[in-house]
Amino acid sequence: MNYPTNIKYTSEHEWIRIEGNEAYVGITDYAQDQLGDIVFIDIPTVGETLEKGETFGTIEVVKTVSDLFLPVAGEILEQNEALADNPELVNQDPYGEGWLIKIKPNDVADADDLLDAAAYQATLE
Repeated sequence: MNYPTNIKYTSEHEWIRIEGNEAYVGITDYAQDQLGDIVFIDIPTVGETLEKGETFGTIEVVKTVSDLFLPVAGEILEQNEALADNPELVNQDPYGEGWLIKIKPNDVADADDLLDAAAYQATLE
């Protein structure tokens, strides 16, 4: 399993990487491994402003659909269009090409309250 140290994690297995006033959000390597082969991602919230913990979309695997939760409050700026034709990018590269959404956090400092890589790993043991 891969747990980059330049991002923050939630206990619901999402990650966030802050880049200036924007941030990328995805699911963790652990989450994609537990889910299995991802077949579809639905993110109907582009353009909306949501609170921390609200559902911003769903991720579908062969046998189930899982909700996706926003790590910090903010506006959903865009979804990763590459996933429409290649949802397996989330399985192959969850922290890179498999990102799900780009957001504008209400306050980037909110990410400081999330888990670092070591704390996230500890939740999995």
